Amino acid sequence: MKTIQLENKNQPLPSPLHALYCDSFLCRLRGLMFRSRLAPEKGLLLVEARDGRLDTAIHMLFVFMDLAVIWINSEKVVVDIVLARAWRPAYAPRQPARYILEIHPDRLDEFRIGDRIEFQNE
Repeated sequence: MKTIQLENKNQPLPSPLHALYCDSFLCRLRGLMFRSRLAPEKGLLLVEARDGRLDTAIHMLFVFMDLAVIWINSEKVVVDIVLARAWRPAYAPRQPARYILEIHPDRLDEFRIGDRIEFQNE
């Protein structure tokens, strides 16, 4: 599994953000379940084949921490953002997305709907 660096083209991130690029079924299925913590500079980028709302819905069952979740479409524009609470049944984006970025909740304010995101080392 490869790691990529993310950059927000609309507002510089105060510190680097590295995410595991998760494009396999098993990786997406496991996500961050059963983990008790996530470092502020780390995240998980779940990758779907195409933009959609249903395919990019997530659950927080067996996720023991809150997460900042940023949905990004295939044009790499942020389409929705939510603070996902541990053990909640489901969250879905308001607009179709292809990528789901799950990061430390302290980084939630570093992204806004409409921001352009760049993936380096993709």
